[in-house]
Amino acid sequence: MVRLLAAAALLPLGAFTANAAPVDDAVQELQRGWEVVRYQTPAAEREKRYEALVAKAHQTTEAFPGRSEPLIWEGIVVSSLAGEKGGLGALGLVKQAKALYEQAMQIDANALDGSAYNSLGVLYYKVPGWPLAFGDKAKAKAMLQKGLALSPQGIDANYFYGEFLVETDHADEAVPYLEKVLTAPGRPGRQIADTGRREEARALLAKIKPKS
Repeated sequence: MVRLLAAAALLPLGAFTANAAPVDDAVQELQRGWEVVRYQTPAAEREKRYEALVAKAHQTTEAFPGRSEPLIWEGIVVSSLAGEKGGLGALGLVKQAKALYEQAMQIDANALDGSAYNSLGVLYYKVPGWPLAFGDKAKAKAMLQKGLALSPQGIDANYFYGEFLVETDHADEAVPYLEKVLTAPGRPGRQIADTGRREEARALLAKIKPKS
């Protein structure tokens, strides 16, 4: 982390502007790759595809030291791979993803509309608690609320907070957040992810509305 910050400090101010487009392009490539694996790849093939994408994400992070966006996306891909692997064998990966999100937040916690807060919040409520891992529902809620504050109309921010409420037995409170996922503005270039996330929100709503 110190090395990354030191490298960033040595760059002239104009370098960040000059590097903005390459960083954006590289991050968008990771986004597209993740979307295809997450929403358009058969389940039996996802683990291998995520492994390849993890390697690509790490190369992107190394190519742009001092930038938070590649770190966030490396964390997303690593945590997605952990989800595919499942079980105790995934704990090393979720700890790796947590460290990546924390590094990104030290550089710019607000990057990508607070995606690091959302993603770290998801880890906190999905992984086991002590002594197996670092799961913590209170920390999850705090992180997800910060992400939601930064992106109150965001598809992901509303979905993850709604899902958290469902999984912590507050399904009635989750409904307005999940409904907002269905009406939130679409993200340019993120049609696959938006469609997939909305389908997930509909599925959750169908599950909980009779109980709400």
